Order: sequence, then structure tokens, then C-alpha cells
Amino acid sequence: MKIIVRPFQLLYCLYAIIVFALLSLLSVIAMFFVLPFSKKNFSKRIYKICRYFAKSLYFFLGIRHQEIFEGIHHFHQPHIFVGNHNSYMDIPPIVQLKHQPIRPLGKFESSKIPLFGLFYRNAVIMVDRSDSEKRAQSLRNLKDALKAHISIFIFPEGTFSMTEERPLKDFYNGAFKLAIEMQVPIQPVLMVDAIDRMHFSSISSLSPGRNRVVYLPTVYVDNYTMDDLELLKQQVHQMMEDGLRRYRNYPAS
Repeated sequence: MKIIVRPFQLLYCLYAIIVFALLSLLSVIAMFFVLPFSKKNFSKRIYKICRYFAKSLYFFLGIRHQEIFEGIHHFHQPHIFVGNHNSYMDIPPIVQLKHQPIRPLGKFESSKIPLFGLFYRNAVIMVDRSDSEKRAQSLRNLKDALKAHISIFIFPEGTFSMTEERPLKDFYNGAFKLAIEMQVPIQPVLMVDAIDRMHFSSISSLSPGRNRVVYLPTVYVDNYTMDDLELLKQQVHQMMEDGLRRYRNYPAS
């Protein structure tokens, strides 16, 4: 059966690459139209372009974005979104998270991709780990976004979680330290089906279908200090791990 399906899978992936390239080109053109306007609302305009890009990509690829709320989310205030990361299809849902401006933290290396890189540099807050000054600048940019009431999105695992036995890798401190310092609530989200839409091992595994995003209850940090950093990190990790076990039927820990 796989031998019969495989050619259609490859044709679908080729079609997806063409669609992605065309939409990237259209998005870059749209970005040039908003460049002459005031820098004050530039991020919001870029966010809208990203949203239309993601929605169009989903439409043409037959992917259904679905949001599930397990708690009340206050859309009018900035949050630090944290999510699990095990597929490149974790990225498009980020800019569709209930229509509030979000700036993801992204790797500097991706900005070097031709054409897409130009769009990428204006859509994310890049982190360049090559030296301490560049890392410090990334942190300042994250803080500036939160001060401007723009939410940020961080994958606290840092890289793909490449195991089905354990839902999540250990978290880095950055997102939680920033939340306590800035007194900004943490919004954990689960990318439930992204790995089914495209496995981390190969772009040729791309497939249509639903792509659920689950909002877990918001974690407020009003009573946390830096002494509680590890406690906060473990609390969010446990929430997300329990959620992934519910939605993806991981074996019990």
C-alpha cells in the first residue's frame, strides 16, 4: 500500500513547495507595501501578513487549524506563549493564535534563506547565539516587544523533541525568567497534530488534515520571584506533558 501511495505523497509535497514559494513571494511584495508607513504599527502589519500567509497555506494544502481552550484567555494583554516543538508545522499555527500580535523567537540561521529570509527577519525576534552581546540584544528585543503589548512565542525545549516515548524535553530557563522579570503571564499551548502533518525527520512526510492547538490554563506569575524560577518551569512543563498525554495518548510516565 505504501508503494502505491508514495508517488502521490511526493507530488503533494512538490505542490506544497510551489505553494509555499509563491505565497512567500506575495508576502514579501506585501511587506514592501507596508514599509513606507510608520514604524509604530509595523509589527502589527507584518503580523497580519503572516496570518494571511498561514491561512492561505493551510487552505491550499488542505490543513485545518483548530483551537481548543481549556481555560480563559485574555486577548487584550501580552503573554509569553510557550509550546512544544516536534515539527516544522509548529510554525504556521503561531501567527493564527486568536488574532493577537505575536513575535516568535527564531533562529538567526533561518534569516539566510533566499527570499523567505527577508520576510523572516521582519516577522520574528531572531536569536544569534554566536556571542554574548548578540544574545543580550535578542533579550532586549523580547522585552521591547512585551513593553509594546506584543506577545512573544518561545519553544522552551530549544529544539525538536525527537522521541515518542517522552512528550517533552527539559525546558530552558529563558521564557520563565523573562516572565518573572517582566511580570507577564505564561500561556502554554500544545501543538497536538503538527508531527502528524509533517514529521521532523522529513519534509516528504507532509500530509493534509487537522492541526489542533490547545490553550492550557494561563499561568500568572504575580507571586513568583526569581527564587521560584525552577518551580514555575516545572509547573508549566508538567501541565504541558500531562496535556500531550491526554491528546496524543502517550504512555503514562
